[in-house]
Amino acid sequence: MAVRFLRKASVWLKKHKITVLAVSCIGLLGTNLSYHVFPEQTFKLLHECWSEGQPAELSEKLCGVFQDVLQDSGVKSTDSYRAFAASGFHPVSAGIPWLPAGSLVGIPLNFDSTVEDKKGIINHVVVINCKKIDWESSEGVALKEALTFSHEAQKFAIAREVVYLQNGSPLASAVVAPTCLAGTFVCGRVLKLLLGLSTGPLILQGLCNLVTVLGGLLCYSVSSDAVTYHLDCRADRKAARLSQDYARGGLEFYDKILSRNRIFRGLMGKQGMKMYTPSGNLFPRHWFRIKYTPYTYRRTLIVNILGELQASDRSA
Repeated sequence: MAVRFLRKASVWLKKHKITVLAVSCIGLLGTNLSYHVFPEQTFKLLHECWSEGQPAELSEKLCGVFQDVLQDSGVKSTDSYRAFAASGFHPVSAGIPWLPAGSLVGIPLNFDSTVEDKKGIINHVVVINCKKIDWESSEGVALKEALTFSHEAQKFAIAREVVYLQNGSPLASAVVAPTCLAGTFVCGRVLKLLLGLSTGPLILQGLCNLVTVLGGLLCYSVSSDAVTYHLDCRADRKAARLSQDYARGGLEFYDKILSRNRIFRGLMGKQGMKMYTPSGNLFPRHWFRIKYTPYTYRRTLIVNILGELQASDRSA
């Protein structure tokens, strides 16, 4: 019974392979874009910060900073970008600005904190290894310092998210999977034709299919990491080049992210040593994938841009 079903399924797939491929690619693209097309119903619900049973609201100060960043970034249609209070400790974003739903930028409430007033941080309850962080302990004081950003660092952090959306990066990231799937199918067909396996033994066809699938997975892994790396660096580069203040803010932003991660590494024990490197970068999730653009590299990128901007000012 099972063998008969598999044979029928195989015949049906061979007959409708182009249709199945098209539906699969469209499905992958739609899945990857779902929370960018409907950010209010998906992304915001996942990242929104709540306080006393209600969604937290951004202060007038942070709303003003967000509008300043939109103006500095050259955003023409500011109505397409909306800010909300996000959980976590650094900005997040989703959406495609030219779609009806627009795009969202989540700003963490610790951005309300200043050197003089750290209420946006100490009002957070942070639990690590089932223990609540004591903000007056040495680790708590160091963590408060790592989570307190200057005005310039806040503007850079928000600007890189705005630039990321402005450049259509969510769309570029979403097309990687369907492109690799279609490419794998085409390469498999070409490989069979070159080897004369289109009508060959089933075992050899199966081996050819296995090699093609493994090659496709490898291609997807490399391509996905490369696109992530390129988009992250492009957003950092464009945000830092807005002005020297933004570049200095970017340098501070990544310095404090690295400091925060080193503190987390110590507080989390063995789990922290598996998650964070001694320098403060994130360890790759898999041995053959980078997955994250290293923060140390992004910091070096900002240092180089700041040097270029300062040199151009001196020569002017």
